[in-house]
Amino acid sequence: MIFRFRLRVPTSLLYFGILLCANNAVTESVRAEAIAPSEDSVGKEYQSLVEQGLTPISSDSSSVIGLDPTEIASLGEIRDEGNPKVNLPLNQRVLTAQTIPNINAQIPGGLTDPVPLPPRPPSIEPSDPPEPPQKLPPPSELLQPGPTAPQPQPGEDVPDVIRVERFEILGSTVFSEEEWAEVTAPFTNRSISFAELLEVRSLITQHYIDRGYITTGALIPPQELSDGVVQIQVVEGGVEDINVTGTTRLNPGYVRSRLGLATDPPLNIEQLREALQLLQLNPLIGTISAELSAGTTVGTNILDVEVTEADTLSLEAALNNGRSPNVGSFRRGVSFTEANLLGLGDSISASFFNTDGSNSLDLSYTLPINPRNGTVRFSFGTSLSRVIDPDFEVLDIRSRSRFFELTLRQPILQSPAQELALGFTISRQESQSILGLDNIGGFPISAGADNEGRTKVTALRFFQDWVKRSEQQVFAARSQFSLGVNWFDATDNNGSPESTFASWRGQAQWVRLLAPDTLLFVRTDVQLSDRPLLTLEQFSLGGIDSVRGYRQDFLLQDNGWFISTEARIPILRIPEIEGVLQVTPFIDFGVGWSNLDNSSAETIAGLGLGLRWQQGDRLTMRLDWGIPLKDRPTRRRSWQENGLYFSVNYRLF
Repeated sequence: MIFRFRLRVPTSLLYFGILLCANNAVTESVRAEAIAPSEDSVGKEYQSLVEQGLTPISSDSSSVIGLDPTEIASLGEIRDEGNPKVNLPLNQRVLTAQTIPNINAQIPGGLTDPVPLPPRPPSIEPSDPPEPPQKLPPPSELLQPGPTAPQPQPGEDVPDVIRVERFEILGSTVFSEEEWAEVTAPFTNRSISFAELLEVRSLITQHYIDRGYITTGALIPPQELSDGVVQIQVVEGGVEDINVTGTTRLNPGYVRSRLGLATDPPLNIEQLREALQLLQLNPLIGTISAELSAGTTVGTNILDVEVTEADTLSLEAALNNGRSPNVGSFRRGVSFTEANLLGLGDSISASFFNTDGSNSLDLSYTLPINPRNGTVRFSFGTSLSRVIDPDFEVLDIRSRSRFFELTLRQPILQSPAQELALGFTISRQESQSILGLDNIGGFPISAGADNEGRTKVTALRFFQDWVKRSEQQVFAARSQFSLGVNWFDATDNNGSPESTFASWRGQAQWVRLLAPDTLLFVRTDVQLSDRPLLTLEQFSLGGIDSVRGYRQDFLLQDNGWFISTEARIPILRIPEIEGVLQVTPFIDFGVGWSNLDNSSAETIAGLGLGLRWQQGDRLTMRLDWGIPLKDRPTRRRSWQENGLYFSVNYRLF
């Protein structure tokens, strides 16, 4: 019996047999989701091929090779000269790059996923845990006492006793006439003495001072008393100039413009202190202090500000086993950041990470656009990967991916205790999978890829960030709505999955300081989508930053929920080197489900124990052992597949 293979790219019978095996294994490197037929259907298709004389190279097709997140889709079909078409099993796990995992269908979790994860754009990357609560210096250290409110004397011709029907307050922009009427009510509709008149003036000044307007005062101007109306003039204090000293690379205008928002007349001391506290929390500022002095005219002041800049240049080396075993789980790399590149508070960052089968480079530049800390950020990332799994190395599966993002972020509420920000991102992701065997070239490995193995996603994302902090705890939440659009030649399959979609992702993290160096971390992550997604947009579960006890990207689904609780309890302190060793018990839980018909949710959970060493702000080392609470199909060739995760981060400067 003669068979003819009809594939989307030219290949041979031998290649097809190899690819069939690889197809069932492809699932990971790139946070991929899997399209998985039922085990019964896979078995029947496999038996059908055997009966016709075709036997895949390996029936245990559980591992795949380093491809890119959107590359592993359908392979092709077999035709007999006289028999109906036999559909090949597409038990394939799409490789999702370091972006949100995804694929229409899912293969049983935990099968080897060979394709490497492309770099994940910041817009869909899980948020970093918030920093433990920071203690601000007392207000008295930030702002020295300033001049008191002006106390001009009344005119000389004021009679000893006057009849007052009402007071007319001039120059007040803060309080209403009704409020002033209430303050002065005890002194109206009767005769008052000169001493009582001065008392009214003092009450008005004190009314301002009690509400933080310490440089505002009231005076009684010369006037002719008639009809029982007494005028009192208010001189609302303001800042004449802001002098900034101590800066070296940072433009003084950066500090001046942010304090200027809090020094509009009338000057409120509480608003000024809050602005100073916000600058103290700014990573560009080491320390800041200010002092008010009298200005050149009555009611004006000069604000003298002294700043010590923080170190803005950092270089950090990192080692961990957070990548897919199919491209090498052991990852090493460096990250570079200059947080004040041109003196404008603009930052540039670059990172390079490498495994035995992958290289990735990420770049970003952020520019402040207003004194309210609005920013524009451009991000770019590229990745090259190849599957190094011994079972599939002969196929020479490779992937390449890249992303571009432009993000506008604007805080609309800022205080030392909380921040609420809105933002918009336009995102572009591209990936392609390639078979090097016999120079086949681009090949559709992931669901939704075109004939050349390419996947392209253009998405508009609207997000909201909220952070609330105190000396004991920090709570951070993020909500993001994503809309996939068919711009710039985005993938269009006239079916599913494709690049047009709608999804929502929510993340929340809570850090509580229970005692010195004793912390409780709770974090959760959820994604909901309206249809099957390309792997670049799917939700990933499993790995060093997810459900521990399972390999990286164990599950890739259209929808999912993750929650984790972890404690950090100190067991050893070495003050001489600022070192603290913490034991870290944790429990993780995740569930994912596909939008495909007849699919069911998959649940995984793990618990374990870890050790964490922190030495000042330079060295952090961690080792975790996660125990899966649900059986996992895995070959256990790597630490990660045995539930062991490690990370080392060292800040060189």
